[in-house]
Amino acid sequence: MQLSVLDQSPIKSGSTPADAIHETLDLAEGAERLGYHRYWLAEHHSSSGLAGASPEVLIGQVAARTSRMRIGSGGVMLSHYSALKVAECFRTLETLFPGRIDLGIGRAPGSDQLTAGALGLERFPDQIADLVGFVHGTLPPEHPFARVTAMPAGPTAPELWLLGSGDQSAMYAAHFGLAFSFAHFINADGGAEVTRAYREHFRPSAALGAARSSIAVFALAADTEGEARRLAQSRDLFVVRLYTGRMAPYPSVEEAEAYAYNPHEQAIVRHVRGRTVVGTPEQVKDRLLALATEYAADELVIVTITHDPKARLRSYELLSRAFELERREEPVP
Repeated sequence: MQLSVLDQSPIKSGSTPADAIHETLDLAEGAERLGYHRYWLAEHHSSSGLAGASPEVLIGQVAARTSRMRIGSGGVMLSHYSALKVAECFRTLETLFPGRIDLGIGRAPGSDQLTAGALGLERFPDQIADLVGFVHGTLPPEHPFARVTAMPAGPTAPELWLLGSGDQSAMYAAHFGLAFSFAHFINADGGAEVTRAYREHFRPSAALGAARSSIAVFALAADTEGEARRLAQSRDLFVVRLYTGRMAPYPSVEEAEAYAYNPHEQAIVRHVRGRTVVGTPEQVKDRLLALATEYAADELVIVTITHDPKARLRSYELLSRAFELERREEPVP
């Protein structure tokens, strides 16, 4: 089973967005040493808790600091942009790092509704078709932009993925013949049925001959179950604030332990814990493999956030050992 990383560039309390970006670069280097297959950068806008607003910029920086992992977007929120411009950005990245670039696209705004309005929204299915055509140089002759070439042209192309937490994105992926990644860390309800329906309805394309799917899961491992659950309290408070319109930097464990949850917030915590995998490395491995089987997923994309960057890297290290990933050197200290 291949393991990959989705990094949202979290801003921890007491630090700055710049710190979060540099922690992303450090984690990517560690993930490569630990044997992870790909490293995806997320896109969020106007967020006080997540610093990654431009995955297309971070991808180049991460790829330059690594040599083996695939690097990509998880994902670019295509509705905000010109399909041609996205194709050009990622064709440039593919030229610089051939055979290593993923272009994951999403439909969600990646922001609050006000910011989404400022960014602008367009018709998503048409944009997918245009993006695929621009990336691969396969726009039909009757297309109004058929004579437009996304530069730099070349013999290879980014690997295209469609990301989603519901059935609509899965059906788009099946229709256009794209790989699909289900965001379990956002929504676990009905995810297995959605992913299996994607495989059932998949139509082979020039880019992808057979269905390929992954599942993105929030997972946190520590040397003991108690320590893992202690660290995960930060996520409880972070998500409660998010769900109640009080987005803030990622809290410390001490902040979370001191917080007095009201009954509504306690219900949110219970709900979120239902899609969170926390425990010892073997406990987390067993649950992740069960989810991969349930979702018929080819790959697991791990989202891990802790207030302490060392604890986050330690979690990825423990999972690397549990899954026996092929590491490039001894465990990161």
